[in-house]
Order: sequence, then structure tokens, then C-alpha cells
Amino acid sequence: MDLNVIWYLLIGVLLIGYAILDGFDLGVGALHLFAKGDEERRLLLNSIGPVWDGNEVWLITAGGALFAAFPHAYATAFSGFYLAFMLLLVALIFRAVSIEFRSKREGRAWRNFWDYSFSVGSILSTVLFGVAIGNMVFGMKIGSDMEYAGSFFDLITPYTLLTGVFNLSLFTLHGAIFLNYKTEGQLQKKVRSWALKAFWVFLFLYLVLTSTTLYFKPEMIANFSFGQMVHKSAPMELVQSNQIVISSFAWVVVILNGLAIANIPRTLVQGKELQCFLSSACTIAALIFLFAIGVFPNMITSTINPEYSLTIYNAASSQGTLGIMLIMALIGMPLVLTYTISIYWVFRGKTVIPTQGY
Repeated sequence: MDLNVIWYLLIGVLLIGYAILDGFDLGVGALHLFAKGDEERRLLLNSIGPVWDGNEVWLITAGGALFAAFPHAYATAFSGFYLAFMLLLVALIFRAVSIEFRSKREGRAWRNFWDYSFSVGSILSTVLFGVAIGNMVFGMKIGSDMEYAGSFFDLITPYTLLTGVFNLSLFTLHGAIFLNYKTEGQLQKKVRSWALKAFWVFLFLYLVLTSTTLYFKPEMIANFSFGQMVHKSAPMELVQSNQIVISSFAWVVVILNGLAIANIPRTLVQGKELQCFLSSACTIAALIFLFAIGVFPNMITSTINPEYSLTIYNAASSQGTLGIMLIMALIGMPLVLTYTISIYWVFRGKTVIPTQGY
């Protein structure tokens, strides 16, 4: 049993959970200013009101798992992205404060200020997440000491900006689909039109990003070939034993991803709200899974020298640590899933504006 691969997959699952759950929160924030009037904006806020803070716990859990399982990758990423992470934290804090403070006063200027803070914070957070993913794909200036040797501006390239904008289109689509599931009447018709427009923007950027990635980083599909070595710094027997399984899953996910994307406009037009949301969630999960397969076994690729890349083997904790953590994860993960499912079950149904709501 390869504990390194297991923890790589577990962190991927946590990131998928965060992207699906907080992804629609961020998407709602990106769409917030398109809502007209105080009642529509309150409906949007109350759609995510009971769950938004719980959704962010998945990101904290993923960060904690990365710190414990792959401390070298954690240290390199958080030092390299230090300024970017500070901007991300400021955006997330302003977003959270905006949700809580907006309805504390009825003044128009007061609410407009927090409306813009909520929307800008959501958009900035989403773009920064995408920029981080773009750097993981394209690589970073990592030296032999596992330290980032570049500057903040080295992280901002045309490709990483493209991934940031693509991530914004993906989460905006996901947020519109969630609102389509939670609203009704005239607002739902408006939200559905947002979702259809967002889908075509997403599809265009998806094709552009995919073709750009394959052109500049053809090694992202290396793991789709049976029996091909991915990175010679990884233990040969471990890579070879995992390669057939990885390649098989990769092609299955590619097919399922295409079906999920194609199902989104169909279910939107037919009014199948839950199916549409599940298709959007499956699209996000598939994209993250394909990204994980593409970079495997690397966690952070070095553009200085491939030998300096941080992999799931040279960046990991000891096998004893990984084994103990796996036991804790098997105990804790069901509790997290149970809590998440129960919250969504309690707050199921269409959104209304309660007396004590946002």
C-alpha cells in the first residue's frame, strides 16, 4: 500500500470538496452585483448564508493535511506564494465580513459598499486560486534547496492569468447553477439566463486553456500513456505499479468530464435543477482529478531543473507519520461528511428571506 499516493489522493479529495462547495459561494459572489434591488441581493446571500462558512473548512482541512503529509511542498508553496496568499486572505476576510455586516444597517451607501466588497473579494479569491493552479501546471523557479527562487511577478504570466480567468468562469457558472437550484419565479428565470451565458464563456475558455496547456506543457498527458515513466526521481517500482491504474482512470475521467459538461446546458433548458448542479459538481471534480493526474507524481514542478521538483516522495513525511495520519483521517473524514450532509439536508429547498436572515 503506497501511503504517499493515498495521501496525494486524499488531499485531492479535500480540494475537490472545497472547490465544489465553496466554488458556488464564490460564484454567487461574482454574480452578486448583477442582482438588482435589495430583495434580490438578499435572496442571493441567504442562498449561501447557512453553509458558506462551513464550506471554507474544507480548505483549512486540505491545508492541514498538506502540512502534515507533505511538509516540504507546504513550506515551498506557502513561501513562494506568500504575497499572493496574503492577498487571498484579505479577499476572503473582506468577503466574510461583507456577508455579516451588509444587513446590519439599512442605509443604501452602507449596503452598496459591502455589496461591492463581497463581489470583489469573491472574484479576486477565485482568480488567485486559478493563478496558483496555473503555476503548479507550468512550474515554478524551485532551486536545489527546495526554495522558491523567483519573485511575486514571476507568478503572474499570460498562462497563469488565463487559468485564473478560467477558474472565474467555472465558479461563476457553478454559482449560477446553484442559484438556479435555490431560487424560483422571476429571479430563477434571470439566474438561468446567467447560467446559460456563463456556460458558453466557460466552454470557450475551457477549449482555449486545454489547447494552450497541451501546446506548452505536453507532458501533462504523459500519465495517459500506459507504462510510461513520469518522473525519474520517483521510485521506479512504485511508479510502474501505479501507472496502469492511473492511466485507466485518466481516460475514464476524460470521458465522464465530457459527458458532464455536455449535460449542463441540456438540464438547464429542461429545468432539471438538481441534475444540472450535480453535472457542474462532477465537472469540477473531473477537472481537478485530471490536473492531479497530469502533474503526478510532482507536487511542485521546478522550471530551473526537473531534478529539483518536489514529488510525493521527496516532499513527504515519514511512512510512520503517514500511517498514523491515515488512521486519523479514516476516523475524521466520515464525521466531516456527516456534518456537511446534515447541514445541507436541514437547509434544503428554495431560499426565502427569514426575519433574522442576511
